[in-house]
Amino acid sequence: QVQLAESRGGLVQAGGSLRLSCAASGRSLGNFVMGWLRQAPGKERELVAAISSSGGSTYYEDSVKGRFTISRDNAKNTVYLQMNSLKPEDTAVYYCAARWGSTVTLTTRYDYWGQGTQVTVSS
Repeated sequence: QVQLAESRGGLVQAGGSLRLSCAASGRSLGNFVMGWLRQAPGKERELVAAISSSGGSTYYEDSVKGRFTISRDNAKNTVYLQMNSLKPEDTAVYYCAARWGSTVTLTTRYDYWGQGTQVTVSS
């Protein structure tokens, strides 16, 4: 079992930045692909960013490319999402998730999930 705990999100003005972290316990994340997904009211959950188990490859959803950066520190069993130039349309509940494997894919089917953290971007 893997337990994932996201850091607190928050309210930020458009154009601002926020860094989310996700700390894992129970197992080492070294064999897991990690993802950040989000769900806005009335919308389906979408994969925002993902990173391979080694950290060597990443994926970003088109709307966040150039603004968000996913990274991981396997020694600390932690994954991060740096969000810059935030827009009101980034408002959502953000989830950290872990999927057994090494290669990034576009799936939203992950094995373990955090509880989610609210990010609200005001215009």
